[in-house]
Amino acid sequence: MIPKACMTVLFVLLLAQAHANTEKVIFVSPPAASITTSGPSFEQLHLPSITPKKSSLRLSLPAAFPSEKQPRGLDTWYMLRNLNPSQRYEVRVCWAATQPTNFWLDVYNTSHVFDTPDLIQSLATFSEAQQTDERTQSTGSGAPKESLLFLHVQASADFFSTNRTLMSSPPAVDVELILDPYLANAVPRSLLPTAVYVVALAVGSWILSGMIWKRLFSSTNKPHTD
Repeated sequence: MIPKACMTVLFVLLLAQAHANTEKVIFVSPPAASITTSGPSFEQLHLPSITPKKSSLRLSLPAAFPSEKQPRGLDTWYMLRNLNPSQRYEVRVCWAATQPTNFWLDVYNTSHVFDTPDLIQSLATFSEAQQTDERTQSTGSGAPKESLLFLHVQASADFFSTNRTLMSSPPAVDVELILDPYLANAVPRSLLPTAVYVVALAVGSWILSGMIWKRLFSSTNKPHTD
């Protein structure tokens, strides 16, 4: 039989604690488009960029309670750059469960944003605010063609408090934005370690069960002497 200590260790290994909430959007990157080298450029928007090489951003996002003017709270904008054309990706936003917030993530190509009045107005407002922050950097590839998208994030506070200050001005939410490519456009790359662990656990369990069965079988068939 398996010792109780081993059973306890196996049980602990299977436990997982939930420390954060997650919201995500899945999309396929567009074909590479020509990047204008003269006139206004994407760098002048001063939007933070997420790329396959710099695949995560940790920041504090402002949030607001839903209103008639802003039913989904406050808007923030980012650029997904240097993408591999026609590859499947997902973008996740992760935040602590102790900060109740609703998030909406949308991905748009450049033409859709520039042709939609509400989106271009929201983007322009956010871009103007970013220009006053010298820490914001937008990194491009420098190539004449690039596959890129706009990421639109909306955050609304989702709590109630008797504290009037919190209800009038919700605190910023600490989040992590993660760009995760899909392997063979089927499975997120971040799940690869989990898949390896599950396969290793299944193989180990099969080998261990075979050893236990052989030991039990040999003990039951052992001849008894009077």
